[in-house]
Amino acid sequence: MLAYRCDGDSQQPVLVLLHGLLGDKDDWQAILPRLSRHFFCIALDLPGHGDSPALDGDPHSSGFRRVVTQILSTLDKLKISHFHLLGYSLGGRIALHLAKHLIQQAPERLLSLHLESCHPGLRDDEERALRLEQDSTWQRKLLSLPITDFLALWYQQGVFASLGEEQRQRLIQARAHNRPEALASIYLPTSLGQQTDLALLPSELAIPWHYYVGLQDDKFLALASTWEAKQGISVTKVPGAGHNVHLAQPEAFCDALIAHLRTQA
Repeated sequence: MLAYRCDGDSQQPVLVLLHGLLGDKDDWQAILPRLSRHFFCIALDLPGHGDSPALDGDPHSSGFRRVVTQILSTLDKLKISHFHLLGYSLGGRIALHLAKHLIQQAPERLLSLHLESCHPGLRDDEERALRLEQDSTWQRKLLSLPITDFLALWYQQGVFASLGEEQRQRLIQARAHNRPEALASIYLPTSLGQQTDLALLPSELAIPWHYYVGLQDDKFLALASTWEAKQGISVTKVPGAGHNVHLAQPEAFCDALIAHLRTQA
């Protein structure tokens, strides 16, 4: 069972929140007070993060199915039958796989899907192989460097270019408690190189699809715009935010999320 925190009235509609890589269930604390006025919020620690155990199984094989099984097992133990789902970055990619699983098993359980800065998947085997090779290099750094040195390198990546130096240092300090071996148990198994291309999933699941992206995040803004044009998903573009929209602009993100959720509750 995964670790979790619950906020709000259990009689309200349920919103399940999945954080990104290196994060934990407390990453949503800036928006939970507002969200929990309207929804029963369940923020999970993904395997290998926060208080959740490492992900079992082969660290070099795809782990999406294993993670989805743990999420659903946790929700079942909490007696959650229907829920809205929000995932950021890695959490969004896992949310896509969870949605794919529910299409085949119990599509009525998922009420709406909310994705923040999330990649729908690479299209060909060559792209996936290259990404897996790149992530294998990061995995070696994760297991060989002091965690603060790893994090300093991690947050120099282009996707985090909108971060100022003070913001970058705050993130490094906030993430320094992570356990490298536990993170390694999920990092490669949920690499973009292991991910199924799920760009066509919106046409398979007739629920509201919402995507949130920062206007300073050029890569994911382009991905979101392409996905919107091809699949008709709803895209919310947030000014003054890069990759982590709910961290950079919590009020604007929360405004948009609540507005979308309340039309579906």
